[in-house]
Amino acid sequence: MLIKILGTGCAKCNRLEQLTREAAAELGIAADFEHVTQMEQIMAYPIMTTPALVVDEQVKCSGRIPSKDELRSWLS
Repeated sequence: MLIKILGTGCAKCNRLEQLTREAAAELGIAADFEHVTQMEQIMAYPIMTTPALVVDEQVKCSGRIPSKDELRSWLS
């Protein structure tokens, strides 16, 4: 599983990455994480605001930090 956090490195982006890593660990999922900070790469996805979460090239959310329950449901 490839998980991408889209964002320039702000506190919200970092929090989203931390929560997503925790959710993956709780589910016992082996995932590769990538923090995409280059605006050109971020703009390749259909999002309007960051932070955004992309799981296996599918945008799961953008512009907010989802709950851990939401994260677990998207990862399982």
